[in-house]
Amino acid sequence: MSKESPGITVSKNKDFSEWYTQVVLKAELADYAPVKGLIVLRPDGYAIWESIRETLDKKFKSTGHKNGFLPVLIPESLLAKESDHFAGFNPEVFWVTHSGENEIGDRLALRPTSETLAYSMYSKWIQSWRDLPLKINFWNTALRAEIKATKPFLRTSEFLWQEGHTVHATQEEAEKEVMDILEIYKKTVQEELAIPVITGKKSDKEKFVGAVYTTTMESIMPDGKALQMGTSHFLGQNFSKPFEVKYLDKNNAETFAWQTSWGVSWRLIGAMIMVHGDDKGLVLPPRVAPIQIVIVPIYYNDKDADRVNAEADKVEKMLKDKGLRVHVDRRDQLTPGFKYNEWEMRGVPLRIEIGPKDLDKNKVMYATRHIKQKLDLPMDKIESEIDHILEKIQSEMFEAAKKMLADKTTQTSEYSEFRVALEKGCFVDAGWCGKKECEEKIKEDTMADIRVIPFGAGNSGKCVYCKGSSITNAIFGRAY
Repeated sequence: MSKESPGITVSKNKDFSEWYTQVVLKAELADYAPVKGLIVLRPDGYAIWESIRETLDKKFKSTGHKNGFLPVLIPESLLAKESDHFAGFNPEVFWVTHSGENEIGDRLALRPTSETLAYSMYSKWIQSWRDLPLKINFWNTALRAEIKATKPFLRTSEFLWQEGHTVHATQEEAEKEVMDILEIYKKTVQEELAIPVITGKKSDKEKFVGAVYTTTMESIMPDGKALQMGTSHFLGQNFSKPFEVKYLDKNNAETFAWQTSWGVSWRLIGAMIMVHGDDKGLVLPPRVAPIQIVIVPIYYNDKDADRVNAEADKVEKMLKDKGLRVHVDRRDQLTPGFKYNEWEMRGVPLRIEIGPKDLDKNKVMYATRHIKQKLDLPMDKIESEIDHILEKIQSEMFEAAKKMLADKTTQTSEYSEFRVALEKGCFVDAGWCGKKECEEKIKEDTMADIRVIPFGAGNSGKCVYCKGSSITNAIFGRAY
């Protein structure tokens, strides 16, 4: 890929992987770090993450969660306390073995996830029923050895995420927490990022290591691959017992607590790029766009420049006073056409063009990024109409993504049709007998796994693979 090329040089439909990489780099969301598997987040990429974080953080705090901080190093002896959990993560762990030239003894893991570290602390903090529920969220990074098949935002060795860890007195309260968090995730992804998701449970084979069960939200990308968008886990007492997270109840009896953990990562940014982007580049939903509106003044002489720039300043102030994120492109050395292409590549949802002819007619021209529609807007209607225009863009982007999900989901009870649908890049809704053997055989044969067992899933009556009685339908797909 040529770094000198200003625009996207491949089609999304012809070379999806290269298209995605070009959008990430050329829209200046991220760049590759000197260490393989790591990326550097640039200001626009970080601004999108900040928007997601602010939305979630507000929702978490409104439901009684507080933020904390955890260190990045975890002793190996601590990780080994929950053996199944540790075994699941061990292949991905980065280990610190030396301090300077000296061996440190007990190896230290660079945090792949924080259950063991958090719960060793929780066991100290929780003494009685009065200390519950304990609901803490951590905004941090995690490190996992993704070195071979890396892709910005989707698979990197270090990634930004949030991970929540809660402790409850009863199973019912903990299970309610699991579902409440999943609903917060679903609303945030659908309402802010304009990406529809399917929510439900993972199979036992696919659940989080150490969990009783895992709930998940899944979506499908334009190339037909599934992407896990976030998970919320019911841990039961699987961690409270080895880590002695227990309390004295109201009857002064010692009781092991019930726990949950949950998280989303900057993988959401990767999903947003893939779902909404086009051959021109990035397409951003207005609610998370670092710049929601770019104003491009158009003039060809000094006389026109003064009055056009004065009107651009006036419109900028009006929109910023409404709390909108606005930028005026005042670069005189570039043509309007060059500016249009650049801001389209960077995904700005709405462009306002102001030229002398527009001023003569007391109007502006606006262009929507998602469907490339250009319309006139009277000057005196800008303030009252702009919010409606942005909301319409947000809504239309979600509806388009919802249609893609529907178009790429098919239902069948025949294994031959099942395989054809997977080859076409679809989610397949099919019956499953509940046996791990069938799940593994399907994976071995087609590279597809059970992405989600939807809440309220139907039952077609027979397993798509073995033809035995099915216990439920599940959504199968090939994943990143």
